[in-house]
Amino acid sequence: MKALWKLDQPLLLASSSTTRLHLLQSACVPVEARAPDVDERAIEGALQARKINPDAIALELAIAKGLQVSRVCSDRLVIAADQTLSFEREQLHKPKTIDDARVQLRKLSGKTHALHSAVVCFLNGEQVFAHVDTARLTMRDLGQSFLDAYLSIAGDAVTRSVGGYQVEGLGMHLFARIEGDQSTILGLPMLPLLAYLRHAGAIEA
Repeated sequence: MKALWKLDQPLLLASSSTTRLHLLQSACVPVEARAPDVDERAIEGALQARKINPDAIALELAIAKGLQVSRVCSDRLVIAADQTLSFEREQLHKPKTIDDARVQLRKLSGKTHALHSAVVCFLNGEQVFAHVDTARLTMRDLGQSFLDAYLSIAGDAVTRSVGGYQVEGLGMHLFARIEGDQSTILGLPMLPLLAYLRHAGAIEA
């Protein structure tokens, strides 16, 4: 599979996310990771104050991370991604505690929310690709006893994702319907990214 990758150096992922790293590795894309040095919450707060839509916020956060790493590593093809969750007219964030997750899951119970995942590519400090994909997830009505059991089993893992769940594992029990690509739900839209990498000559077409 090494012959699929045509660049001299691996892709550089501007992220500390192991999930995004594993998505790329599972597609046999050579990749290295470098955590970006940006204040994501400050950027997000400023965008929210301007009433920017959650999908656009995801894109702007991805751009900020990718640009910072690309300026430091200008000779590398850099990708960055971000994800936001919108529910009705509200943007939700990672729960800080298990109790916060309980409140959030009760709010989402029986209703549909959207996950917006953005991915961007930079080369020599210039943005060369951007895409935002949205998945819609409908939770079933969650009973109190189930919610207690779920939070007990999941533990602190519920504080590590914006929705309070990992849909690739235990979180699957929460849902009645899911519309969207799995990689989008996991925070990195792989199909449009791979299409760009083929178009750019980074991957054998």
